[in-house]
Amino acid sequence: MIHQKLLNPQSIAIIGASSDIHKPGGKLLKNLLESNFKGNIYPVNPKEKEIQKIKCFEKVEDLPETDCAILAIAAKYCVEAVDTLVRKKNTRGFIIISAGFSEENEEGAELENNIVKTISAVGGSLIGPNCTGFLNINYTGAFDTPIPVLNPHGVDFVTGSGATAVFIKEYGISNGLSFNSVWAVGNSAQIGIEDVLEYWDETFTDKSSRVKMIYMEKVGNPHKLLKHASSLVRKGCKIAAIKSGNSKAGSRAASSHTGALATSDVAVDALFRKAGIVRCYNREELATVCAVFMHPDVKGKNIAIITHAGGPAVMLTDVLSNSGLEIPQISGTAADELLSQLYAGSSVANPVDFLATGTAEQLGKIIDYCETKFNNIDAMCVIFGSPGLFPNWDVYRVLDEKMKTCTKPVFPVLPSIINVKDEINDFVYNKKRINFPEECVFGNALAKAVNAPKPQPENTELPEIDFSAVRNVIENSKSGYLGLEEIRKLLDATGISRKQETEVKTENDAINFARKEGYPLAMKVVGPVHKSDVGGVVLNVKDEATVAYEFNRLIKIPETHAVEMYRMLSGTEIFIGASREANFGHLIMCGLGGIFVEVLKDVSSSLSPVGIGEAHEMIQRLRGYKIIQGVRGREPVNEKLFSQAIARVSALVQFAPEIAEMDLNPLLGTAANIVAVDARIRIEK
Repeated sequence: MIHQKLLNPQSIAIIGASSDIHKPGGKLLKNLLESNFKGNIYPVNPKEKEIQKIKCFEKVEDLPETDCAILAIAAKYCVEAVDTLVRKKNTRGFIIISAGFSEENEEGAELENNIVKTISAVGGSLIGPNCTGFLNINYTGAFDTPIPVLNPHGVDFVTGSGATAVFIKEYGISNGLSFNSVWAVGNSAQIGIEDVLEYWDETFTDKSSRVKMIYMEKVGNPHKLLKHASSLVRKGCKIAAIKSGNSKAGSRAASSHTGALATSDVAVDALFRKAGIVRCYNREELATVCAVFMHPDVKGKNIAIITHAGGPAVMLTDVLSNSGLEIPQISGTAADELLSQLYAGSSVANPVDFLATGTAEQLGKIIDYCETKFNNIDAMCVIFGSPGLFPNWDVYRVLDEKMKTCTKPVFPVLPSIINVKDEINDFVYNKKRINFPEECVFGNALAKAVNAPKPQPENTELPEIDFSAVRNVIENSKSGYLGLEEIRKLLDATGISRKQETEVKTENDAINFARKEGYPLAMKVVGPVHKSDVGGVVLNVKDEATVAYEFNRLIKIPETHAVEMYRMLSGTEIFIGASREANFGHLIMCGLGGIFVEVLKDVSSSLSPVGIGEAHEMIQRLRGYKIIQGVRGREPVNEKLFSQAIARVSALVQFAPEIAEMDLNPLLGTAANIVAVDARIRIEK
């Protein structure tokens, strides 16, 4: 648990304080003095007697007991200062602004480790080093600006980048977004983003902020993040996050389809979705999604667009419609009644366009009708700017009043940030409202907020499989690809139906199998990993002569030591895979099978464990889901059995974490059965 002396100290020392507010030590003191902090402040600087009208101490040893210390001195001096503060001054809260630690070199990393050991040994808490600081409603322990006016119901923000925090705050504050706390954790030497989530989760009450914002460049502890983020969402929080650094800067050695498709970024996507986090990709989007979260929940997907300008309404309609939201037509007696109260040429069909000459009174009536008489409307977006011919005081006053009384959310899109700057500033800063100045940015954020993923249950129920049989295969196998016999045993132990095949090593054995089983047959090489690439797959073999010819051709393919034969099966080709990702555990994937996995890359993913319900959601997310359902008279795939098979693969890798890559590709799905036709499993011990 994060120490209270960091969160709510009664005394704070600033080591390296300065009279120059253009230096971190000076700006720290200035920000602290201008914050809500009511306790004692102790500047430390050997060259000053007084700093910013506060008595200054020459060295750390001269300080009285101090709850919290903020260090803005060279890294090489921090170890000794921290040691003195911990041992002699009973300090338990630390913020280290200084750089020159693990982000720089091994020597700096050693300094950092020593500091963490000293603080952790007494149960203290450290933010940083190499950070801009921390602020909450109790005090401002940061050297950057802007410092937001803090609101207990504002956004809680944690970031791995102090500079990014500055830019996000600037954008958010300028549009009316309020904050409750800002944690810039820097190097995360002791307290990282996952630890802050844990604190938010474990201290959550009905008075806690409901909106959490995250910027991260690495996921240090995926399981901890999943546990506490999903818990917060289940408690009623909304979380939006950026995970940057997702480009494919390097290559990976992967010999299975799943391994090739699985990347750390796919794993992050799966992690966020499983936790119920809305993933964002830039600062503007992150701040805007959180701004949407600050409004009442949108209970459905039907949106009314109220505007006096046609173009922005059309663009917003496009964004919302293309993102799964609806702009339903408004018609009927109530619509006709409203139209009669607007100027000629207006339209209420949705968008509700009441023209450039529309008045505040008309806007109020439109909102009232959407609130009380149009039952097919769940939320309203009001676009209202100015060409510079008239002020908008009365319009924004009405908008503010309606937002206070409406049960349906009302989102203001006020684009004229120059022409009616004063009116917008009044709306944002005096009326404490949020403005969404760009309709398409807002539309994208609204769609993401409304379509936010639901967190998966805390405890996942997996299908029962034969644990002993699974472990017996794994423990008696070497690292590398499993043979057909081992794969058969694993599939049988997992409860996944498979084709009944045999391996033959002579032409006579191949002919005898064909005579016994009948036709048509499939023949595949045993040995090469990518069978199709080497010409090692033959389908629809229908006579004995072809069996003999193809056997002799296949057995000569390099690395082939046998030929696999089985009766041809029919159905829709589908795919299930698993890949072990560093720190994340196993990534489970599903999609359309065969070559379509490689060509279309239409796959859904989640992190194990995956229960049957989550597996079904994965199937429904596929772009080719209509093929699974059965399109144009095609036989559908049994979704229940498909979901069970996905969950069984998840159960298998839970019991056999040594599985590095696994492909069931293809499985053949019909309305009655799901059968694994080809399987590839590689283990790493």
